Amino acid sequence: MPILEIKNLRVEKEGKEIIRNINLKLEKGKVYALMGPNGSGKSTLAQVLMGSKSYNLSGSVIFNNEDITNAPANERAKKGIFLSFQYPTEVQGVTISSFLRTAYNAISEKKMNVLEFHNFLKKNAKKLGIDENFLSRFLNLGFSGGEKKKSDILQMLVLNPKFVILDETDSGLDVDSLKTVAEGIKNFISKEKTVLLITHYKKMLEYIKPDEIFIMKNGKIVKSGGSELAEELEKKGYAGIK
Repeated sequence: MPILEIKNLRVEKEGKEIIRNINLKLEKGKVYALMGPNGSGKSTLAQVLMGSKSYNLSGSVIFNNEDITNAPANERAKKGIFLSFQYPTEVQGVTISSFLRTAYNAISEKKMNVLEFHNFLKKNAKKLGIDENFLSRFLNLGFSGGEKKKSDILQMLVLNPKFVILDETDSGLDVDSLKTVAEGIKNFISKEKTVLLITHYKKMLEYIKPDEIFIMKNGKIVKSGGSELAEELEKKGYAGIK
C-alpha cells in the first residue's frame, strides 16, 4: 500500500491551470526525485501536498490510506508530512531553538522541557556540523543559502516526519554544503520514511540515489524511470525529454 497516492490532481490559480491530471503512488521507504524546468509546477505540487489554500484543485490526495485532500497544513504536519520550502520565511524575534521546540511539542506525543529539548537539538545539530550558537539565531534571518538549507534539514531530523518533500534543497549550495545536506538526508532515510526530492540538477542525485525519477513539464508527469533517466536528461536537456 502506498504511503501517498495522488489521484487525478488538477490545480489552478486565478484561472490558470498549473497541474494537469497527475496520478502518482509513492511507497514507504523509498526515495523519489521530481525534476523539471522552471515553471513546470514542481513547487506548486509540493505546496498542494502540504495543504496550501492558495490554489483551487480537483482530484484527491491520500496519505496512509486517509483522504487528506481538504486537510489544513497543521493537520498534515501532525500526520507526518514535512515540506522544506524553496524560499523559507524570515522570522524576526523567534530563535531556531524556540521555533523547533514549539513545533516538536505541537506534533509529538512526548513533550520535552527546555533542557531536554536543548540536548536533543544539539545532538541533531552536531550531525550537520551546526554550531550551538546557530541555534540561538532568529529563524532564517540573515541566513546564507547554505545556512537556510542546513536549518531545513535540522528541522527534518528533529521533527522526524514520515513523508518528506524537499523543494530545491540543493539550490545555491557550494560543494561542501551540498555534501553536508546530502549526508543529513541520507542519515534520515530508512525503510519507514519516504522522501521526495524536487530538483533541477543531477548533482544531488550523485549523493542520494533515488528509487525512481519523475520528469515534470507543463504541469504533467511526462516520464518516469530509474537513475538512467537523470543521465538521459544530462545529455538531452528537458527539451529532449518526451
